Amino acid sequence: MKLVKLLVIGGSGLLGYKVAELAAKEFQTFSTYNFRPMKLHGCRFFKLDKTDRNHTLTLLKRLKLEVVIDTAALHNVDYCETHREEAWKVNVEGTRNVAEACREVGAKMIFISTDYVFDGKKGSYTEEDAPNPLHYYAKTKLEGEHVVKETGIDYAIARPSVIYGWNPSELAGLTSSSGKSVNFVVWTINKLKRKEKINIVTDQYSSPTLADNLAEVLLVLSKSGRQGVYHTAGKTCLNRFEFAKKIAEAFNLDGDLIKPVTSDFFKQVAERPKRCCLDVSKAEREIGVKFLTVEEGLEKMKEQMKNQQWSYF
Repeated sequence: MKLVKLLVIGGSGLLGYKVAELAAKEFQTFSTYNFRPMKLHGCRFFKLDKTDRNHTLTLLKRLKLEVVIDTAALHNVDYCETHREEAWKVNVEGTRNVAEACREVGAKMIFISTDYVFDGKKGSYTEEDAPNPLHYYAKTKLEGEHVVKETGIDYAIARPSVIYGWNPSELAGLTSSSGKSVNFVVWTINKLKRKEKINIVTDQYSSPTLADNLAEVLLVLSKSGRQGVYHTAGKTCLNRFEFAKKIAEAFNLDGDLIKPVTSDFFKQVAERPKRCCLDVSKAEREIGVKFLTVEEGLEKMKEQMKNQQWSYF
């Protein structure tokens, strides 16, 4: 049987790597990286800067793709706030290049957006709720959604929230002093493992999303005939402090090192929404997927650590 040709853009990132790893089991899988060369069994990697319009189109034409999952973006919220031209170039123009290349080759595009498109005043957002982004990163991602919709292609837009998980491509960053290269769960583990006190906010709520679970959902979505916007996040709505406490409990670390603060403690450049939890019932109903709770996600990370025999603890 002929395998569907699938490309993951941003395969060196946490989500992109998980998607490529899983896709390689049932698709003819390709992936791209920009700065960090990657290797993965069953997947061929190419260097690509998606802001390069000609290179993006050339690569997609060369591979004759049927599905493209775009996970690549400039994600750092505060950086985007102070580097707006760069953020727009990557998150909007880069997305436009991918969407138009998909139109040229007739490929379905899965675009990864964010829960931050909402202002956080309501909470438990459905796909019917009107976006109202508070900061520039979210504005670029919402504009990316509009670009994908307006290109006239077969598409699906996935909105996750606080993606976490083990990423083999980031293992070197686990022991860095800053921990900035890793996601919230690994950052928290890293800090607590070194017996460092951490200040975590109590007034920012989200639906933490295990990257592995999201990868599964994106592949189901890529094979389905469904089109449109889907909320694709974890089942648990909780604040960052509560999340950190659950991480400490799951990995037998000292939760007393976690100190509660409010958002104004950090004086962040970009305002964060307060209640951005997502309602995922539409995705579960229409494409037949199951989203994990925080407890289930952290348990899966523990199992992976044991199976991979990572010498992290």
